[in-house]
Amino acid sequence: MNRAILMSLVVAALAAAVGAGFTGGRVLHGTSVMSFTTAAASETTTAPIYYRDPDGKPFYSLTPKRAEDGRAYRPVPPAADVSFDDPAHEKTKVEPPDAKVGKHKIKYYRNPMGMPDRSPTPKKDSMGMDYIPVYEGEDAADGSVKLSPGKIQRTGVQSERAAPRVIRTLIRAPGTIQLDERRISVISMRTESWVQKVMNVTTGSAVKKGQPLMEIYSSAISSAAADYISTINLSIPASMERYGRGSRQRLMNLDVPDAAIVAMEKSRMVPIAIEWSAPRDGIVLERNAIEGMRAQPGDVLFRVADTSLVWAMVDIAERDLGAVRVGQRVIAKARSFPERAFSGKISVIYPQVNRETRTARVRVELSNPDLALLPDMYVDAEIDTGNPAPVLAIPESAVLDTGARQSVLVDKGEGRFEPREVKLGQRGNGYVEVREGLHDGEPVVVSANFLIDAESNMKAALKGFSEAGSQP
Repeated sequence: MNRAILMSLVVAALAAAVGAGFTGGRVLHGTSVMSFTTAAASETTTAPIYYRDPDGKPFYSLTPKRAEDGRAYRPVPPAADVSFDDPAHEKTKVEPPDAKVGKHKIKYYRNPMGMPDRSPTPKKDSMGMDYIPVYEGEDAADGSVKLSPGKIQRTGVQSERAAPRVIRTLIRAPGTIQLDERRISVISMRTESWVQKVMNVTTGSAVKKGQPLMEIYSSAISSAAADYISTINLSIPASMERYGRGSRQRLMNLDVPDAAIVAMEKSRMVPIAIEWSAPRDGIVLERNAIEGMRAQPGDVLFRVADTSLVWAMVDIAERDLGAVRVGQRVIAKARSFPERAFSGKISVIYPQVNRETRTARVRVELSNPDLALLPDMYVDAEIDTGNPAPVLAIPESAVLDTGARQSVLVDKGEGRFEPREVKLGQRGNGYVEVREGLHDGEPVVVSANFLIDAESNMKAALKGFSEAGSQP
């Protein structure tokens, strides 16, 4: 009889024994040991349940049998503690499963559905679910929760120590390029004038300060110039002091360029047309001057802007406004030049929030030496709001946020976890600053913490139910 057939016979014998009132039987993992215990001491005198090889070999029989050498198989009574392995293997005794778990004993069994019901012995609820054992030390008064090593391994609990870290927080926001309004010049006439000539300058042309733009004739300017020339032609110094300064001021009040006034002083002649020049280096944004046209006071003939320094108008979300400060460094990247980074600083935070977009506008000054940034161009800005000084920080995954409060689970060792409320600060790079509630080096749970928190809450509720039920 081979081993498989004999093992089948043994299983059949065990089933027959259970039907006759036999209880007990624990099978260790593998083929190491099987132990059988009787349900009562009175059954120790019952008939053997099977017969085994006299030498301890893995041969069995349900009826009396003899080996090849003529020796009879040994009867195995229900109370025997028999090893099914080779005789060289030692027998192993297994304690009842509810005797001990690790170093802690079972105190009671709780309802699996969270009802305030306890039992000193194993039992099932109305749906057939087993009551859950509660071990010594699991229902600690400090609110901590105790998990077995097996449960910790199955749930994947991991911890990380709180430590000083530098938290770098980047706020990303879109923006557009605008001209620096302090670097825009408008050329307009202060008296009725006629455009005699326009130089070869068009919209978009780059001009230098003092470069001629047009020639203007104005009777008011010519009259003021003649008065000034006549004054400086007088040889009496007192007249020059008394009248010359006032005559020159008339020309300046008419916004005649300084270069044209100096040319009059040198030539001592009144020109027919006055040459108008660019007031600054920049780009011609607007040209309305046309040869022969009549210009009324206030008409804009040219508009010139210096674009070597521009503004980035960035829209910051309302929730990020508390982290933004004047002077913070900003990196802007134009969508036209994604490989380039333009550096600047926040100069102004506008005191108004857009009611539709819930954003506030900040102004960033950007250097634009090669004039690559153009007005109304889109940019993506990154604002570094981090603190260069290290702060006590933990991973963001360790925080249990209920909205009203934030807490973490502190790993106290030996499977015990203590919930603790904390006060948090800035966030960045996957970490969050802890301002109150933790000390440097304390380990906190960073994974499976929601499962531990759920079990802790359930135990607290059960304890509350039990205390309420015990009151008269």
